[in-house]
Amino acid sequence: MENATTEVRNLKANLREKTQLMTASEINRTLVRLAHEILERNDGVDSLVFVGIKRRGVPLAERLAGKITEIEKSAPPVETLDITFYRDDLSTVDQKPVVQAAPAFSVEDKNVIMVDDVLYTGRTTRAALDALLDHGRPRRVELCVLIDRGHRELPIQANYVGRTVQTSDPEVIEVRLREVDGEERVMLCERVA
Repeated sequence: MENATTEVRNLKANLREKTQLMTASEINRTLVRLAHEILERNDGVDSLVFVGIKRRGVPLAERLAGKITEIEKSAPPVETLDITFYRDDLSTVDQKPVVQAAPAFSVEDKNVIMVDDVLYTGRTTRAALDALLDHGRPRRVELCVLIDRGHRELPIQANYVGRTVQTSDPEVIEVRLREVDGEERVMLCERVA
């Protein structure tokens, strides 16, 4: 886990900001729109559960659930999904847990809205689906992302998209949320040597 943290720090040090894609108020308006779309397609909040993919998917899921609570006066549950040990890019097998703890929540027969900040290759979503199935067999799973930047490696598509941004491979979308980063904005960055 320490190597992953160091890797993320090094990646951020090698990024140059190009342009701001969304302000705090634009993020908020987008989440309001997404909340309405989710309610329309799911006909309310009955049997609905939000599952945020760790890290930035969690505060986004909590905010969406909060907006739905304001609209419907009924609060859907929000769960956290840690996909660390389900990723296909772990460098060594011995990093996987020998024994997994019992699932902390159940999605059995629920309509699950999986929430993440950026949809890119689809590998994070694939890992999240694997992790989610350890929590039961949902009735339906839908994906909600703040940003879809394309470049899929797997046949995965979001049901709810805040904004679609065309990017090139050296570009990176940086979503910064106050709960995680202490600031609120979405940036288009570029990797530098």
